[in-house]
Amino acid sequence: MNFEQARFNMIEQQIRTWEVLDQDVLDLLSLVKREDFVPVAYRAIAFTDMEIPLGGGHGQFMMAPKMEARIVQEVAPKATERVLEIGTGSGYLTALLASRALSVTSIEYFDAYSRTAASNLAQANIGNAILKIGDAAQSPAAFIGAGEKFDVIVLTGSVPILPQAYLDVLAESGCLFAIVGDAPTMKATLFTRTTGNAYTATEIFETVVPPLLNASQPSRFDF
Repeated sequence: MNFEQARFNMIEQQIRTWEVLDQDVLDLLSLVKREDFVPVAYRAIAFTDMEIPLGGGHGQFMMAPKMEARIVQEVAPKATERVLEIGTGSGYLTALLASRALSVTSIEYFDAYSRTAASNLAQANIGNAILKIGDAAQSPAAFIGAGEKFDVIVLTGSVPILPQAYLDVLAESGCLFAIVGDAPTMKATLFTRTTGNAYTATEIFETVVPPLLNASQPSRFDF
């Protein structure tokens, strides 16, 4: 398979047409080799516009390439900023974020995925990603230092409601990307901390992605 041609087609036909026009992001997609983060059994479809199974019987998936690219464009991490990622998966989005940020702390529920991601990141020469294992769906408190804040936070699975615990560890002027809601209507939303405990929320697009395991659930009425 000609990976470079497939990568070019992905960028031009999928990524650009989904309003990812930041040239730095497009260049990054050429630099970080997506096929090296895709499970071997699915490497031939690494660049297709679809979610790719991560395997292991856990029912988890890599996001579609255009979604990963759009996230990086929206949160736009800077070389001086620290990123918190919830859901490491294969480590591909971790690598994209780490390539632009000062550091990325990524928390993964499944130990096997975290180990694979660590290997993938090492092979890609990404040395500024800190991987942790555990259930951080409702709060990152057990995985970060007391009083620790992050400039960028990314939740890679959808949540019915955004846990306040994540807004609490967002630095002033920092941004948090989350896909909020229930299928069939979820909204990718960028939360920005303004001053003190004030936040703005900007809805970017509608989508549907698998839920974050053990995410907080709102009170629901039974009829």
